[in-house]
Amino acid sequence: MKVSVLLPAAGSGERIGRGPKAFLRVGGKTLLDWALEGFAWADELVVALPPGFHKDGLKSVPGGQTRQQSVYNLLQAATGEVVLVHDVARPFVVRAAVERLMEAVLAVGAATLAVPVPDTLVREEDQQYGEVISREHYRLVQTPQGFRRAILWQAHQQARSEGVEFTDDAQLVQWLGHPVALVEGDRRMFKVTYPEDLALAEGLAQVWNY
Repeated sequence: MKVSVLLPAAGSGERIGRGPKAFLRVGGKTLLDWALEGFAWADELVVALPPGFHKDGLKSVPGGQTRQQSVYNLLQAATGEVVLVHDVARPFVVRAAVERLMEAVLAVGAATLAVPVPDTLVREEDQQYGEVISREHYRLVQTPQGFRRAILWQAHQQARSEGVEFTDDAQLVQWLGHPVALVEGDRRMFKVTYPEDLALAEGLAQVWNY
């Protein structure tokens, strides 16, 4: 079964403020290079890049104005029966977690990695400590998210026809009415979002051997 990995890498990186996030360097490599190495085993890698950016030897498509538009462009170019959608802002790819995800995709058709919420969760009420929310049934969603390509393509087509946008593809597929399995993720696959995350990534890069 052919597997395509789709990498929406067109984000501007506004929160960090150092240009497109995919080209930030951690441990001597760009975040994009980390992701490409993490999925080097895949049959096909397709990347959505910001306007004006190019990487030799890489199958790429133009990034959209939103993440959803970028993934749609990637899906059009992908040829695998199964697609994994992964944010390049998560540079550290744990192969064991991806293998768990693949098993769920083959069984259910759609799945995402997720980890439990580790901290006390409260509702903010006028900048005050409000209602405490039980963590038991809450999860933090990670990528990659995996799908039978036909399912994700149908969901994107339907969303475009109805003019709706979602923050990730699992939401989109669930909105279509298809179940999405939650699979145990890995906290090392954290997302580089804020400047302080770069320091954490630099530290992990020094010992990374996965």
